[in-house]
Amino acid sequence: MEFVRADNPKILVIDDDDQIRSLLLDLFKERYDCWEVGSAEEALLVLAKESFDLVISDINMGGMSGLELVPHVHSSSVDSIVLMISGQNNIEAAIEALRAGAFDYIMKPFDIRHVEAAVERALKQSSLLKEKRRYKDQLEKLLRERTAEVNRLAYYDTLTGLPNRTLFKDRLEQAVAVAHRAGELLGILFISLDQLKKVNDTLGHMPGDQLMKQVAQRVRTCVTEGDTVARFGGDEFAVMLTEIDGAKDVVEIIRSIRDALHPPFDLDGQELFATTSVGVSLFPHDGKESQSLLKNAGSALHRAKKSGGDDYRFYTEDMNSKASKQFALETSLRHAIDNQEFVLHYQPRLAVDSLKITGVEALVRWQHPQLGLLSPIEFIPLAEDNGLILPIGEWVLRTACRQNREWQERGFTPMRVGVNVSARQFHQQHLAELVLQILEETGLAPEYLDLELTESSIMSNAEATIDVLTRLKAMDVTISIDDFGTGFSSLSYLKRLPIDALKIDKSFVRDVTTDPDDAALVMAIVTLAHNLRLQVVAEGVETEEQLRFLHLLRCDAVQGYLFSKPLPAEGLEQVLALKPGELLSRAAIQA
Repeated sequence: MEFVRADNPKILVIDDDDQIRSLLLDLFKERYDCWEVGSAEEALLVLAKESFDLVISDINMGGMSGLELVPHVHSSSVDSIVLMISGQNNIEAAIEALRAGAFDYIMKPFDIRHVEAAVERALKQSSLLKEKRRYKDQLEKLLRERTAEVNRLAYYDTLTGLPNRTLFKDRLEQAVAVAHRAGELLGILFISLDQLKKVNDTLGHMPGDQLMKQVAQRVRTCVTEGDTVARFGGDEFAVMLTEIDGAKDVVEIIRSIRDALHPPFDLDGQELFATTSVGVSLFPHDGKESQSLLKNAGSALHRAKKSGGDDYRFYTEDMNSKASKQFALETSLRHAIDNQEFVLHYQPRLAVDSLKITGVEALVRWQHPQLGLLSPIEFIPLAEDNGLILPIGEWVLRTACRQNREWQERGFTPMRVGVNVSARQFHQQHLAELVLQILEETGLAPEYLDLELTESSIMSNAEATIDVLTRLKAMDVTISIDDFGTGFSSLSYLKRLPIDALKIDKSFVRDVTTDPDDAALVMAIVTLAHNLRLQVVAEGVETEEQLRFLHLLRCDAVQGYLFSKPLPAEGLEQVLALKPGELLSRAAIQA
């Protein structure tokens, strides 16, 4: 029999005495949702379908006893409370009921007040248990959510949603084990976005993040469900290809990735075209364990980047050897300044008409402890990549200024010293202030310093370039454009620059007497420079025929092996002591 009161606590009364059941139901049915049965067996059927806040059960009934029923009640509903009823008026019966799992013990005949108080206490306990259960469930849910979040952060990239480096390595290890047993191939792609740094520098990191997310989405469409695309951080993605028959399949996937990235990207209204550099390693040809596969794919990516980007390279055995040498060289380079391993050599610059020395160009060399004297081409590109060009460039500028001042103090004819300024140096903040500081430290007058800049370093930002050059010119420092003709100077831009001289690149001077095109180009540069009231210096002069040709063109100055190779300061001092014309004779004898 059931007395339903919605949302009220549910009570099940179990007793084989009809009068007891009626008494309890009359007492509680107005306040609670009450159910009644006449035996423990009937109670089991009800408990299988319903749960109750409180079960009031007689102990001694025909068949199963109330004590035997208690475990079944708790198994059906862990938050249910059991009150035992018994006519046994002794402490042993009460203890036995409590041991069986009952919450309280009520003796017959009933004292209504005692029964109501016991039921109230039991329902409060049931409410507390439910609240405790809800709190525990909430904690467990929160723990599951936090655990899932921690796992997501540990194994997935928060920006793109792709697997991260850790998860990729784990999947790669498993895939290598499977491929090894099955005799299958695996392909590893390292993909680097060529434009990300430029986007971050010019548009900011938010558009850069948008670009990375869009690239991730496009790359994912190019691989199968069994492959893995991961973000390794920065501008790099990694792809593991599992269903390939050889390099041809890898090339096809690379082409599909490049095709997918070909349409422009929309970065908040800013259209951008993106390209990638890709490095590839294959299992088992390029490594039989995950770490070597990743390292070799990285070496191939480095080679693709060095080729200018928008390219892909498969790993070859010579890559790691070169990469190891490069790494060792970079490590040594970081100690070279502190260990005072750099030296300057100086090459004289002569006026074409008089062959008098009017200046020198300072050229850095690295006296490597194991490799000997290294030319700039062997370490300057590395220094530019890792930022060491800034302290090296500052050292060169300070040392060259100090040396020039020392020559003047020793009575040599005052002349300009030319110092090459890299693009990274030119675009650093406070270049003009640094130059002024070094001039003051060394005591060299500004008119005896010539800063040599490449076309590429001054073409990236017109207004900023003009501002920096104007401040340098205000000090009376001379400005020359080095290797002129190898870049992409705009004539309208060039005439706005506060510069003093153009230095014709030696690649044009080399064949000026044998190649009509080079001759015409050099002639055009000289004419252009003079029309802009600029001096012209020809580099790489090695023959008297070249010198005579440049003299006919009224080129202003020359430097090259015809007169002297770059020399240490001590060797140059012997050259400075020669009279005009003697230098050419001396060079001819040495040749």
